[in-house]
Amino acid sequence: MTQVQVFLPITRPCLSREEEEAVIEVIRSGWVSQGARVAAFEEAVASYVGARYAVATSSCTTALHLALLYCGIGPGDEVIVPSFTFIATANAVLHSGAKPVFVDIDRRTYNLDPAKVEEAVSPRTRAIIPVDQIGLPADLDAIQDIARRHGLHVVEDAAPAIGARYRGERVGSLSELTCFSFHARKVITTGEGGMITTNNEEMATQARIGRSHGASISDLARHQANAVAIEEYPVLGFNYRMTDIQASIGIQQMQKLDWILERRRTLGERYTAALGDIEGLEPPFVPPDVEHTYQSYCVRITNGRHSRDEVMAAMMERHIATRRGVMAIHLEPYYRRRFGAVSLPVTEEMARTTLLVPLFPTMTEAEQDYVIESLRSVMIR
Repeated sequence: MTQVQVFLPITRPCLSREEEEAVIEVIRSGWVSQGARVAAFEEAVASYVGARYAVATSSCTTALHLALLYCGIGPGDEVIVPSFTFIATANAVLHSGAKPVFVDIDRRTYNLDPAKVEEAVSPRTRAIIPVDQIGLPADLDAIQDIARRHGLHVVEDAAPAIGARYRGERVGSLSELTCFSFHARKVITTGEGGMITTNNEEMATQARIGRSHGASISDLARHQANAVAIEEYPVLGFNYRMTDIQASIGIQQMQKLDWILERRRTLGERYTAALGDIEGLEPPFVPPDVEHTYQSYCVRITNGRHSRDEVMAAMMERHIATRRGVMAIHLEPYYRRRFGAVSLPVTEEMARTTLLVPLFPTMTEAEQDYVIESLRSVMIR
C-alpha cells in the first residue's frame, strides 16, 4: 500500500475557523476572566451530562484539588486512587494534605478493581477517586456501593471521559463530584481547562468562590451590577479560573462533541476489528454496558518476542508517534521516595506492556490503515 507521508501524531485537536472567530470576539469585548462565556460553557456542559451544576476551572488537576477540599479532605486523611493514571490524580490528593492509597486495577478495563478498593478501606479513608481510564467509565456502581457502606466521598476523575456513558447515563451526572479535562489531548479542548460537575449546590458554590481567590462576588456579577459592588474575601482561595477566551472555544467544541464522539468510536471499533487477529497484540476491552470515548486507543503487547518500547521504536521508524499507555505513579521517583515500595502487580504489568496509537477525529482511513499495517508488520517480524 502507499505510505502516508504525513507524520502521524497521537492526537490532533479538532479545531476550526469558528473557534478562531470566537476568540477574536472575546478579545474585542474586553473580557478575559470569568465572564459570560465561562457561564455559558458551564451551562452547556451541565446540560449535556445531566448535572445540576458545573464549575469551570483552569485544569482538571485544579478541579480535583477543589473537589477534594470541599469534601473536607485534609491532613491525616486517606484517599483511595489507582496508580495506573496520570500523576495529577495523586498529586491533587497530596496538595489537599491527604495521603493517596494506591490500589490495583482490573486487567481488562484498566480501571480500579472494586475488590481491591474494599480491601484498602481503613479508618482514615475519606474518599475514593475512580478514574475513567482512557475514556472508559469505571465500575461506578460497585465503587459507590463501597462508598455508601463506609461513608466515603466519591470524586470521579473523568479527565478523558466527557460523552462516555455508564449503563445508559452520561458520566458527569453519576458521582458526587466529577472532574473533566479540556487539555489539548482530550475529547474536546479549550487548550487547557477543567470542569467540576455536581448535583450538590453547596459544593458548587464553594468551588466557584474558591477558584477565584475566595471572592464573595464573581467578576461577572460585579461587572453586571447596577450599583457599586465590592467583593470580600471570607475564605482562602486560589487562582483556578478559566478565561472567557478558553470558554469561547469550549462552547464551539460542545456544538460538535457528538460528531467527535461518533468519529472516535468509529475509528476505535475499526482498530479493534483490524487488530484483533494479530498475535501478541491485545485491543482494549469494552464492557457491554458502557460507551467508551476513545480519547486514546490503547493496545497491549502480550508476547515475549517484543517489548513495548521496541514496538514504539519500530513505529517511530515508520513515522508514527506512539506513547506509553499509562504510568504507574507508585513507581515514579517522588512517590517511591515518599511512600516506599508498593506492590501492584497488575498495574506494573500494564504500565510495562501498553501503548497508545494515533487516533483523532480527522484521521483518514488511509492514515489508520497505515498504522494498522505498520503494527502488523512490527508484530510479525
